[in-house]
Amino acid sequence: MQAPVRAALKSIVGDAYYRETDGDLVPFSRDATPLFTARPDAVVFPADTKEVSAVLELATRHGVPVVPRGAGSNLCAATVALRGGIVLVLTRLDRILEITPAELLTRVQPGVTSAALADTAARTGLLWAPDPGSRTVATVGGTIATNAGGLRGLKYGVTRDHVLGLEAVLPTGEVIHTGGRLHKDVAGYDLTRLLTGSEGTLAVITEATLALRPAPRTSGTGVAYFPGLAAAGRAVTAIISDGVLPATLEFLDRRCIQAVEEFAGLGLRTDAGALLLFGDDGEPDAVANALTRMSDACAAHGALEVTTAARVAEAEALLAARRCALPALSRLGALTILEDATVPRPRIAEMVECIDRIAERHDVTIATFGHAGDGNLHPTCVIGSREDTGAVARAERAFGDIFATAIELGGTITGEHGVGAAKFPYLSTQLGSAQVSLLRRVKDAFDPAGILNPGKLGS
Repeated sequence: MQAPVRAALKSIVGDAYYRETDGDLVPFSRDATPLFTARPDAVVFPADTKEVSAVLELATRHGVPVVPRGAGSNLCAATVALRGGIVLVLTRLDRILEITPAELLTRVQPGVTSAALADTAARTGLLWAPDPGSRTVATVGGTIATNAGGLRGLKYGVTRDHVLGLEAVLPTGEVIHTGGRLHKDVAGYDLTRLLTGSEGTLAVITEATLALRPAPRTSGTGVAYFPGLAAAGRAVTAIISDGVLPATLEFLDRRCIQAVEEFAGLGLRTDAGALLLFGDDGEPDAVANALTRMSDACAAHGALEVTTAARVAEAEALLAARRCALPALSRLGALTILEDATVPRPRIAEMVECIDRIAERHDVTIATFGHAGDGNLHPTCVIGSREDTGAVARAERAFGDIFATAIELGGTITGEHGVGAAKFPYLSTQLGSAQVSLLRRVKDAFDPAGILNPGKLGS
């Protein structure tokens, strides 16, 4: 990167918020995705929309790549600077600007964490529904950019279902405002939805207007153990077919159960082939009725044991079992590769069986957990050493087969993690060449200089 560009960046954000030394750049050379590393030329921390605009205008004028970034907790290498350039870190834009109960909405800057927004909304009796696994560190801007999901996706939807409007900066430095405060607004193309999930390839989000919901009065949680995932899958189908829409419907396979129990000591049954975590929220009578119906469905479809949490602490312990699946599995090897793929709900058990066969064929260890209610699976490969290049290569081939199988079963290569650099090689297999070409034309319309997060999505 040329010296005049470096000097201009310093003048825009100030010396204290400009980084270019090796020690400062290394933490921003990767995100939470294993196996992807690329060092940027500089890292900047803008304070507001005006500074973001100035950085982008400068970068476009000089043809310098820019990678927008929040906490870097994504799992698809969406914030790795594949072609160097500038990493634009938005964590200083971290204010909750407004919460308005009368309109059930909030306005926030992109650096606010999902947990901070949820906690603040809860104090006013409201619910921020998106619940990604990395909620304590994941920024709202990042969850919008990747259209993140989470444990409550079946009942409440994913992030895009809660985004009303955005302030965003185009690569030219122009500031646009899409959508707004209204739940009904069909004027023009829906650019709010287009930017949601665009992974920083079209514009940089600097403010979001988000929908909130009234907080549920109560919640309840239960757990059912099954001899295998086939029986658990039949129970899931029965629950949904019975008209119950759970707030929580999660599963762990045998390897995950054993790893979680060894890690957290929650008293889980390690002799079970599958665990189904179910729960609901809302009015007390409705929650009690839903828990009874879900328990009955599990019992009727071969559950070894079904229990419901009698106290809040017990419910939190059960939810912790699901939330700690990744750290529990990470203890089994030096390298943990967590992926996601989604299939139609009735085909979950079939997909898990395919994953097990693929793992055996490629001689790798893969455990699977995920969101049973919406068919989103997280096959997780554990490798003993990062230096074991043979195992890494086998894992990559295994995941290629897993993604191909998901597509064959009517699913997708990613349900909630995003495409980034990790899934980009598989994108055309799912979408086809015509649709990928259309993505590129959309990208060109927003970013004719091609500076925003190159090498991802429509690049």
